[in-house]
Amino acid sequence: MISIFSIKHHLVKRDIMTKYQEVQTDLLAASKTWLVTGVAGFIGSNLLEKLLKLNQTVVGLDNFATGHQHNLDEVKSLVTTEQWQRFMFIQGDIRNLDDCKKAVTGVDYVLHQAALGSVPRSINDPITTNEVNISGFLNMLVASRDEQVKSFTYAASSSTYGDHPALPKVEENIGNPLSPYAVTKYVNELYAGVYARTYGFKTIGLRYFNVFGQRQDPNGAYAAVIPKWTAAMIEGEDIFINGDGETSRDFCYIGNTVQMNILAATASSELKDKIYNVAVGDRTSLNQLVQAIKVELIKNGIEIKGNLIYRAFRDGDVRHSQADINKACTNLGYEPKFDIFSGLNNVMSWYINFLRKG
Repeated sequence: MISIFSIKHHLVKRDIMTKYQEVQTDLLAASKTWLVTGVAGFIGSNLLEKLLKLNQTVVGLDNFATGHQHNLDEVKSLVTTEQWQRFMFIQGDIRNLDDCKKAVTGVDYVLHQAALGSVPRSINDPITTNEVNISGFLNMLVASRDEQVKSFTYAASSSTYGDHPALPKVEENIGNPLSPYAVTKYVNELYAGVYARTYGFKTIGLRYFNVFGQRQDPNGAYAAVIPKWTAAMIEGEDIFINGDGETSRDFCYIGNTVQMNILAATASSELKDKIYNVAVGDRTSLNQLVQAIKVELIKNGIEIKGNLIYRAFRDGDVRHSQADINKACTNLGYEPKFDIFSGLNNVMSWYINFLRKG
């Protein structure tokens, strides 16, 4: 039941410009130059789209290891010709220091998204995961420090919480990592802290919690659960659930993640050299998730034919994950606009169109 107080509060709040709105207004008034690493990937291409729509100048770096040209092509179709001309793409690898130095030249803000994600991938190939996520990260830190960029924001991970049992997850309390991937993302945070103390180069790490949305690849062995299940349902295939389905996650729509990157990049110095959770602050079980996806697909005229098949728990997975987002809300003015249901509602037509084109 919605109280009269909450309705009045909502109406008053709607008339007040949020921090994110203020930042966007400022950026529209004064264009900056941004570097987005991993720009052809899921999160990187969404950041590119938003920044170009804000009339920013963007340099993109990607080696297409997990990113795709079709993501860049889609962004091009969604912005004006003048906005697209503000984008310069560099095909390169963060494991190559010269590529990193070239990419940061003349840049104000760095949004470092390039990484090899996926816990199972890191278990199968820890060496490559280490090279990309640690050596590549260090290269980006060195290049950005030497170029004296205004800010450096990087993709951290909720996997850093490891086996710490408390819920919700608070930034200052972490456990033992449960996968090579988690180790690499924790080392990123350690390096970031050392660079602040040793060189005075402050950064912000964003611990992502199960981000989903447009341009998240539904194909491949390491596809995330939402695009993978959505694709399976659209194609009439069975849905495989690891464990009993009561494993839960804090699923975060890409619009919230883009907001946090822009707020973090433009934050004042005293708010840097910190880690922030990027999430909604809620939990959805896998059983609840599969039903929510079904509802959205049925609303879009898709008949669900496959069966639910439960199998063994996956190595390296934590049982439950939920973020405390108070720090991000208080310090950065973060206000997640999308929950799991509105996010799924937003993305579903994209998945249907993408898979039908494929």
